[in-house]
Amino acid sequence: MRRERKERCEILGEYLVANRATVRAVAARFAISKSTVHKDVTERLYQKNPALYAAVKEILDENKSERHLRGGEATRIKYLKEKNAK
Repeated sequence: MRRERKERCEILGEYLVANRATVRAVAARFAISKSTVHKDVTERLYQKNPALYAAVKEILDENKSERHLRGGEATRIKYLKEKNAK
């Protein structure tokens, strides 16, 4: 069981780095929860593959710094769709 988690964390980390994806996008792609993805790529990946962890951490930090912009854009699009539907 433990081996599967470590292998999964590397697979998730590689996908996240290759696609510069968000935790939410990775979770949707692999049909697992965001919490599981986050735990795998932050805690378990650090123990298994520190080099990959460093690349993942860089992307996660970038996503965190941009999240307020993404949320604002999503809200703007939501209200534009509602306005156009009327």
